[in-house]
Amino acid sequence: KSVSEERRRDRLQEWKNEQRANQLLKVLGEKVGWSEDRVTELSSELLDAFGSLYTAFEDAAMQEGSLENAGFEGDWLAPFVEIAVENIIPPFVEVRGSLTLSINVTDGVSVIRNALEAAEAFSNEAEEIDVKCFYDGAPSYRIELKAPDFKIAESMWEQATQAVVDCMVAAGGEATAERE
Repeated sequence: KSVSEERRRDRLQEWKNEQRANQLLKVLGEKVGWSEDRVTELSSELLDAFGSLYTAFEDAAMQEGSLENAGFEGDWLAPFVEIAVENIIPPFVEVRGSLTLSINVTDGVSVIRNALEAAEAFSNEAEEIDVKCFYDGAPSYRIELKAPDFKIAESMWEQATQAVVDCMVAAGGEATAERE
């Protein structure tokens, strides 16, 4: 036996995912009113940009703006993302944003640290929620959140950013949160 069972299973799953992505692209083509040639053309463009069609759908479902960031534009983007979200179950959803934090007190650094730790406290391994904060140079900070689905991610985003804002305002500082 030259191929392990696990590797064979993985390869079969990849093939099934690609077949599914091809079908979803055809559905998009029908929805937008494209010819088969246009669907094939977009298919090869997505392959070049993402490595596989399924990855393109997965990225679109997980990250807002992933298609735009890859250089795609047009009125087909919204239906593409809609189809991706409805049909592709990503392993997790990522939400990113930026925080602008400022405070003018002697222990400002510890106030900011406590505020960021309040956001990170929403991480929950059992529920597969991960919240991380990063320093991007004062007064900018980045917050990245991973969750199993959009609903949970949205809820956690609201709670985590509100915790940061509340901590900063309570200590006499200012805080704003903005999603990417």
